[in-house]
Amino acid sequence: MCPSGLASGAGCATVSAMSAPAPGRRPAVAFIFVTVVLTMLGYGLLIPVLPELVKQFRGHDVSSGSHYYGVLVAVYALMQFFAAPVLGALSDWYGRRPVILIALAGASLDFVVLALAPSLAVLFVARIVGGMTAGVIATANAYVADVTAPAQRAQAFGMIGAAFGVGFVLGPLAGGFLATIDLRLPFWVAAVCAAANWLYGCFVLPESLAPENRRPFAWSRANAFGALLALKRFPAVRGLAEAYFSLMVAQMMLFSIWALYTGHRYGWDPKHIGYSLTAVGVLSALVQAGLAKRLIGTLGDTRAIVLGLGVAGTVQLLYGLAPAGWMVYPILVLGALGGIAGPAIQSYITKHVPPNEQGAVQGIYSGLASLAGIPGPLIATWAFGWAVQPGHPVWLSGLSFFVATALAGVALLLAIRTFAQDHGPALPHVAK
Repeated sequence: MCPSGLASGAGCATVSAMSAPAPGRRPAVAFIFVTVVLTMLGYGLLIPVLPELVKQFRGHDVSSGSHYYGVLVAVYALMQFFAAPVLGALSDWYGRRPVILIALAGASLDFVVLALAPSLAVLFVARIVGGMTAGVIATANAYVADVTAPAQRAQAFGMIGAAFGVGFVLGPLAGGFLATIDLRLPFWVAAVCAAANWLYGCFVLPESLAPENRRPFAWSRANAFGALLALKRFPAVRGLAEAYFSLMVAQMMLFSIWALYTGHRYGWDPKHIGYSLTAVGVLSALVQAGLAKRLIGTLGDTRAIVLGLGVAGTVQLLYGLAPAGWMVYPILVLGALGGIAGPAIQSYITKHVPPNEQGAVQGIYSGLASLAGIPGPLIATWAFGWAVQPGHPVWLSGLSFFVATALAGVALLLAIRTFAQDHGPALPHVAK
């Protein structure tokens, strides 16, 4: 029977078919690994070129272009913030597979509209569509939690982190190269990647969520603010959410300003920006695939989180101070070490949440990242736009990184406070 309020008739049959696992197929983290690689490949293609496209629409004015680019990124994050908890709650009801497929279809449409956009207004429309369906990563994390034992989740989330790295190895490098041919070409390639990812999900990806671990959809959990309030039932998860949000604001500032900052201060074009982001991807993949597992296993979740957050704050400061472009690369090596915080946080969270709420809680954390994407890009790009105005010293262009350093420090202090107040391990019961 189709649940009321969402679909009926043919629509219900479609959802049922999408969520039903195919006979003979076994869920595996490898399936999600490929999904995340292709997703991040499409995303990485845009990083070196989207800021340049926005600047073109603003008459190549760096200050004005940075302001509009920040608003564009914030709009995408705003839509993702409201949509991610809905998608997470739906995945707890219908299963992970249909949500992943819907999100990938939306991403493909988003990239096509970006490729054809004749104006800045159409870019905003495309980002709204993309943000509404940008829940695939949160559902992928829930998928991983479904198919791995608690003791193996740090390793599994490390593999997902490595998938991010692989996507960033190929995406920005290809995006920077394709932009030398045509600035719109990376958008078309990203659309093809998203479509290929959707086909992969249709024919390969099985369902991971067992029927006994499903629960009905409820708007109290699916609306963004209601979902955040639901964290009060998990004190350790709620406390870490504060630290996670502060870290995400800092990271969103870095990502939103990277192309603008390196292009202005070091004179990098999209190709060189792509090279630097490729280096980020290579280093991240190496750390996530090997070093993260060893360090988290040796240090434990809490110490690994503290180390990762400390490194994250340090590298933000160094990026803002670096006077020459070549200095960025040794800083990237140090920054890759901070990547152990991600899988350690995911491992810590899943051990404090019952099986039938993994999707919702992962959706909440994805929503927090989206929420951080609203003030983060605005703060970073508007601070950068002010700092690069005529008459201001060159070193001031690193202002956004200095603010991000302070936010990473706040995240570290909040995490330490949370661990001191944590009185229990994973929840053994299934909450209703």
